[in-house]
Amino acid sequence: MSADGRAGHHWFDDEAGPVVRPYAMTRGRTSHAAQHRLDLIAVVVTEPHADDPDADHALSPEHVEIVERCRDTPQTVAELAADLDLPVGVVRVLVGDLVDEEYVHVSRPVPPAELPDESILRDVINGLRAL
Repeated sequence: MSADGRAGHHWFDDEAGPVVRPYAMTRGRTSHAAQHRLDLIAVVVTEPHADDPDADHALSPEHVEIVERCRDTPQTVAELAADLDLPVGVVRVLVGDLVDEEYVHVSRPVPPAELPDESILRDVINGLRAL
């Protein structure tokens, strides 16, 4: 019996719904083998052959939601975390699972070291203007 005399009193109300800890969604994992490639601006795209993720009973509802959200509009890891109201670390693990199962692929941004120098771009623009 609780301190207020009511039996079966819960610490959350009926409107809270089921409470699931983030580590439960990732089965206790805090990282994924592919996580080093999943920065905040990495773009997640659903694979064309990913027909019905609901049919795969190994996927959690969060996995299915990520596949569905990225089907029509590719989304960044940061956007997915914000839209799903989940920590970025959890989203990284879930996306890594989906990459392994070939439901999605990830396009990574070009590293700054590989971008052309600004002076080269200015020379190209000036050369085009001279034509």
